[in-house]
Amino acid sequence: MGGSYEGRRVVDAGGRYAAPGLIDSHIYIESSYVSPEEFGRLVVPMGTTTIIADPHEIANVCGLAGLKYMAEAAEQTVLDIQFMAPSCVPATSFDHSGAVIGAEELARALQDSYILGAGEFMNYPGVAAAQDDVLDKLAAAHEAGKIVDGHSPGLHGGGLQAYAAAGIRTDHECSTVEEALERISLGMYVLLRNGSACRDLPNLIGAVTPQNLRRFLLCSDDLHLKTIFSKGHLNEHLRLCVRHGISPEGAVTMATLNAAECYGLSDCGALAPGKRADVVLFDDLQEFSVWKTFIAGEEVAFEGAYIPPFTRSDSSAVSHTVHLAGFSADKLRMTLRSPSVHTIDIIPGSVVTRKGTATVAVDERGDFVYDAAADIVKVAVVERHHGTGNVGLGLLRGYGLTKGAVAVSIAHDSHNIIVAGANNGDMAAAVEAVAAQEGGIAVVLDGAVIASMPLPIAGLMSNRDGHWVEEQAEEIYAAGHEALGIHEDVDVVMTLCFMSLPVIPQIKLLDTGLFDVDAFDFMDIEAD
Repeated sequence: MGGSYEGRRVVDAGGRYAAPGLIDSHIYIESSYVSPEEFGRLVVPMGTTTIIADPHEIANVCGLAGLKYMAEAAEQTVLDIQFMAPSCVPATSFDHSGAVIGAEELARALQDSYILGAGEFMNYPGVAAAQDDVLDKLAAAHEAGKIVDGHSPGLHGGGLQAYAAAGIRTDHECSTVEEALERISLGMYVLLRNGSACRDLPNLIGAVTPQNLRRFLLCSDDLHLKTIFSKGHLNEHLRLCVRHGISPEGAVTMATLNAAECYGLSDCGALAPGKRADVVLFDDLQEFSVWKTFIAGEEVAFEGAYIPPFTRSDSSAVSHTVHLAGFSADKLRMTLRSPSVHTIDIIPGSVVTRKGTATVAVDERGDFVYDAAADIVKVAVVERHHGTGNVGLGLLRGYGLTKGAVAVSIAHDSHNIIVAGANNGDMAAAVEAVAAQEGGIAVVLDGAVIASMPLPIAGLMSNRDGHWVEEQAEEIYAAGHEALGIHEDVDVVMTLCFMSLPVIPQIKLLDTGLFDVDAFDFMDIEAD
């Protein structure tokens, strides 16, 4: 034991358990639909004191101006928000996003002191192929002496070895124990993800042993407010770890010390002299109910309430970001040459999709006709940044929708408008509703909006408080499940948001057409 000492203030914890403040190793604030300062107000009472945020959602819409806004807004919360510079804007050269961040722009961003490293490197095929522009970005991060986050779903063998050799330190895209262990064997850190759309943590716990536990971190990736209000944040991750056989000490270590060491946060992650006094007091080590949270020695939350005063940052520089051109219901009409088609097949609880085939009904002009006997609906991606008029069309299986349409301006990662529906009229009405409210979510039935939520900050986030956002989201989910028939085990919004991300296997939809992620190229919708 070291020497004794006294603090300026003594807190009687009443027999509770003190732990270092919790650290989320990879999260997108934008996916909560609230701004950074509001996000801090919600998660600090749950024991979270630091997050590693990758703002590449807003960067895909607004470029480095989006990163600047996020940093300024982060100053309005006591939550320690550490930012990664988005490394893949857009995610691939096939995407049409609102901005492009090349190697030079990334290098400039990495010079800022508030930038911790380069965000998840999603273009893993480009790394494995040693593409010049990809290597330039990696070199910029290494020359700045900063960490590079990874993203390599399904990558293994020589390709994964090349990815690790490029100096990419982490991966949060593991879906199997084998994938996790292979990355650990190559010296990478594995982030156990438990978000709203992707809940891999329970599947991966079997990879954690006392010998390798120090190479695992906890993260949320994309976390909807619905999940935060109903289950919590990292305190829910801790609960899951313990329920699946990890000791409480081991679970807390993954959520604190491991994360601090991985990301070079030398002032936090442990309760020790010389460390910042980020402390969470738990009532127990099974449910991890939080009594109080301290950040830098100040009490900032008590029994679920955020204590500091709240100020909202100006978001005008990242507003008015929806720009459609020439859009109408006619843009949603297909001209299929054959009723034999490729489908995007949803896997419940995952953003990975399967490449399916089906025989569908078509009208005399070759347009898809919804059939109640088949769980297939039309899906479209409408370019919303530059007024190109691009509309990509595909077919989505497993969503469950039987009538109406859902449209959102959150479509990872380029964030065009994505819409799914049973008929062109409702789909067009949903897209137009989203545009009229400067971004967000709209649910339409028989031409009328039955639920909606404006997201005026880059078409991604609300400028309202979290409880208002959650109320609107509840109405949207109720409308989606009850009025439109979307499957209960499918997330109405989150699932749809990821149907346009061309770095998640197997098949996705861009504003220019159907994309085969495995072949990393476009594909015909006709299967013949």
